Amino acid sequence: MGTEPTDKTLQAAYDLAKERYAALGVDVDAALARLARIAISLHCWQGDDVGGFEAPGSALGGGLAATGNYPGKARTADELRSDLDKAYSLIPGAHRLNLHAIYAETGGKKVDRDALEPVHFAAWADWAKANGRGLDFNPTCFSHPLAADGFTLSSYDEDIRAFWVDHCIACRKIGAYFGETLGTPCVTNIWIPDGLKDTPADRKTPRLLLKESLDKIFAEPLDPQFHLDAVEGKLFGLGSESYVVGSHEFYLSYAVANKVLLTLDSGHFHPTETIADKLSAVFPFVDEVLLHVSRGVRWDSDHVVSFNDDLQAIAQELVRGDYLGRVHIGLDYFDASINRVAAWVIGTRNALKALLAALLEPTAMLRKWEVAGDYTGRLALLEELKGLPWGAVWDYYCAQQSVPVGMHFMEDVRAYEAVTLAKRV
Repeated sequence: MGTEPTDKTLQAAYDLAKERYAALGVDVDAALARLARIAISLHCWQGDDVGGFEAPGSALGGGLAATGNYPGKARTADELRSDLDKAYSLIPGAHRLNLHAIYAETGGKKVDRDALEPVHFAAWADWAKANGRGLDFNPTCFSHPLAADGFTLSSYDEDIRAFWVDHCIACRKIGAYFGETLGTPCVTNIWIPDGLKDTPADRKTPRLLLKESLDKIFAEPLDPQFHLDAVEGKLFGLGSESYVVGSHEFYLSYAVANKVLLTLDSGHFHPTETIADKLSAVFPFVDEVLLHVSRGVRWDSDHVVSFNDDLQAIAQELVRGDYLGRVHIGLDYFDASINRVAAWVIGTRNALKALLAALLEPTAMLRKWEVAGDYTGRLALLEELKGLPWGAVWDYYCAQQSVPVGMHFMEDVRAYEAVTLAKRV
């Protein structure tokens, strides 16, 4: 990896970068202070390929697929928490964790999902409190016998719908417990795989059933100081190529009508469609948005977040629209083909890099020229910004936050793999 730069070298590069940005009216110190306040919710399921602890070794359902067999995936909650601790130690800032219901710890007892309680997540809450982390939550409406036909909250079978309604109600109570215990609101996000592989004869009825189920789930008001509800749509998935009950339009309408958060997943739309443009379109009508930042390739969103144009566009829209106070940012991918801890670190650091680059834009100047119709000047400045030394600012921030600079985080990942992951059989 080479020699890690000295504090003197980092400071010199940072001072030069500050001069360049100051010439454009950008306060770099203020940008870093703002970045340090952004908490990204890491997704627990990257550490074990969306397996959970309910039935180890069971097949993943709901149109989901984790590809690859890189050695060392977490097999227990303690192993998963250990992996997360390592990942957090290599990421600048203070961040959260997003849990799925299948990561309950039931002491070896069979507890079906409609009977889950806060006690089954007490160890997660204790861990989060000890580390100063907030928790977010998700019902797990897949990989279960009652989801085998591809329908849950919109099933024609009343008993199946009732089971999943009860599961989601239980999850809201667990989310509220997290919020009360940790003193920061838990976002509980509902995603279901419901849909059909081929063209349906009736698109209407399943959506009416889904609305009915959601109304039952959200019937009990919960204190927003501790708990927030979110609903997440999708364009299509494996086994639901022709029809998804919970589409973007369905959940957008439901979120607006019922004052819940809308979840936008950057891998849940057409491959050429970016969610950046959707933010300013939905914010006049919803108070807050949950973002699942991912990288869709061809058909879905299970690729590690890359510092690409789509990611940068999302970050730019959040900053230019002054939406950071109204958005909850989480990651959502599961790559089993590479070191899973590294996947967390690479994806999260990329998301933070994109946010930093956006925070270093002279937004007021860009907006002024645009309003004045000076599109030439706007284009020239946007292109010039691409070559400014934001990387020196990022390196300084990492050192400031006591995490490795540049590729040196991989030294820690390799050492952890040799000492810990390699022992998992």
